[in-house]
Amino acid sequence: MSSAAGEPKNEQEIISAYRQMQSEMQGLIQNLTKVEMERNEHRLVEETLTPLDPDRRAFRLVGGVLVERTVREVLPTVKEHRANLDAVVQNLKDKLDTKQKEAAAWKAKYNIKTQEEVAAASRQ
Repeated sequence: MSSAAGEPKNEQEIISAYRQMQSEMQGLIQNLTKVEMERNEHRLVEETLTPLDPDRRAFRLVGGVLVERTVREVLPTVKEHRANLDAVVQNLKDKLDTKQKEAAAWKAKYNIKTQEEVAAASRQ
């Protein structure tokens, strides 16, 4: 953020930039949680379908329409989607890690203290 707008000019801009980073991290965490849940659903479906007869009927929801297929047709698609979700999860984790490091560096550079940190320091 500081590279696009230059160095912050006052305390308000510093705090605003830090809050923006915190907000972005919250959004990444929410997206990560959602994608991980979807990935777990795909894993459960894959584990359920794997031992079944390949010619057995299987139903799949495609764009709000329930489509009849066989396990042989559905299982590769489910595996592919799960692999894609694995990649998305890793990408989101990497972005979150980068954003956390950026926020920690910003916090250290401008000596930002949260209310909890101030309260803990005053108790000591």
